[in-house]
Amino acid sequence: LALASATPNPFNEAWFLLPSLRQFDPKGEVMLATHVVNGELVGLMPMLRDRDYHGRPLPHLANWLHSNAFSGEPLVRADHCASFWQHMLDWCDRHAHGSLFFHLSGIPADGAALAALRDIAGKPDRGLRIVETIERAVLHGGRSPQDHLRLALDKKRRKELSRKRRRLEETGQTIFTRATGEDCLDEWIDQFLQLEDAGWKGQESSSLVSARQTACFFRESLHGAAREHRLERLAFHINGKPVAMLCNFVTPPLAHSFKTAFDEDLYKLSPGMLLQVENLALLEREEIEMTDS
Repeated sequence: LALASATPNPFNEAWFLLPSLRQFDPKGEVMLATHVVNGELVGLMPMLRDRDYHGRPLPHLANWLHSNAFSGEPLVRADHCASFWQHMLDWCDRHAHGSLFFHLSGIPADGAALAALRDIAGKPDRGLRIVETIERAVLHGGRSPQDHLRLALDKKRRKELSRKRRRLEETGQTIFTRATGEDCLDEWIDQFLQLEDAGWKGQESSSLVSARQTACFFRESLHGAAREHRLERLAFHINGKPVAMLCNFVTPPLAHSFKTAFDEDLYKLSPGMLLQVENLALLEREEIEMTDS
């Protein structure tokens, strides 16, 4: 289903969703809405019943996202988008149990889900209202990394980045790595968790390692992504020590930059920004049309 979905969404694929449920749904309150046709799974979306709507006591049904899942697009085969939503909404009607509405969050405006919902909402007994829109930070394929940089930064800032790269390399033996499999993945994850925790997120107790659940979820999801050939990880090391790290979920034709961390003691040299420059190479792949950060 993940490979055949009209709009890919790594955050609802099994290797990400199962660790999420294990760590963040201890009471088993999340339901899985599944659409099966002739014995084949053609649609899937996690959902739950909620009584709190932005601080107001309004019972409703909703798709399920946690704080480390960044897209609510369901996995639906392109030829079943309309029937998925029709059956989904019919089920909501029959099982409302006092719910006043069905709230969807994190739905891409250019995805197949919203397009199909707009068609259904045109009927008299259905209403659709957009209550909030957020502009996504994305880059589109079709340009070289150099072209992207020229569009984003003027000549002076590009020269400054080049200067910072040279100064970074002067601080010690600098090695850039790009990896996809599970080789040395546990060591990479350990280094990432330590690097993130050493910065402001650690000071505010919001780093992944500050809670057992988020640390376990991060480790499990990255291993799952690597097994399914969905993971790409980048890093700068100086004298063997990580100074910038980044992991992507690659689900053609889309890719999502999931987590990044950098050594804040080197902030004047912008190691995180320099790693993002290396990450632009992702857009050179023929199968990638857009990356979302």
